[in-house]
Amino acid sequence: MKAVITGSTKGIGRAIAIKFAQNGYDLVLVARGLDELEKFRKELIPYGNTVFIQAADCSIKEEVYAFLNSTAINFENVTVLVNNVGTFLPGSLLDEDDETFEKQQYLNVNASYYISKFFGKKMRSAKRGHIFNICSVASKAPVKNGGSYSVTKAAMLSLNHVLRQELAPHNVKVTAFLPGSTKTSSWEGTTIPDEKFVQPEDIAETLFTILNLSKGVNVDEVLITPLDF
Repeated sequence: MKAVITGSTKGIGRAIAIKFAQNGYDLVLVARGLDELEKFRKELIPYGNTVFIQAADCSIKEEVYAFLNSTAINFENVTVLVNNVGTFLPGSLLDEDDETFEKQQYLNVNASYYISKFFGKKMRSAKRGHIFNICSVASKAPVKNGGSYSVTKAAMLSLNHVLRQELAPHNVKVTAFLPGSTKTSSWEGTTIPDEKFVQPEDIAETLFTILNLSKGVNVDEVLITPLDF
């Protein structure tokens, strides 16, 4: 059992990586900071899994492909992909700099496109696998002061649908997660109590449950929001 998790050292990605390690998965962990990856790998040593780390800025196409090529050499037969890397840059779409949109486009859409194609082809050939795309409630309806973010997360959900359509005939599952306000670094400094948020561990637990459902079922989308935010 082998899984690739992008944006794996913080928040949702970190919680998913821990859940997988606890359940015997070997891991490929991808994030921008090598020091954080090394520290996280040491934390996972007690579980006894193989953990391959790769530092990459997933907003840069060349670094994404360097990671993919390295994974192909060092880590074969991946059965689970979690596209978690992304960013939220608040602001008005009409008033922001073009670069604000472009940065979010590169991370929230392009990276998942490149990575999903790479592993999707391998899963198609193997006729097994599961791709999870961490989208957002903004994939369905724009969030206030998050215009470009909402555009890119809507595109990511569309990518999820296309992947599911193309891979389903090959016994490969594709699931989108649409979390509401989740306690991650995006909320650093907030005075809102933790219990008001979706917790990253909630997403990890739900994802792992879906992963272990029967062969003939695909959960298309998971909308998970705070009870009373």
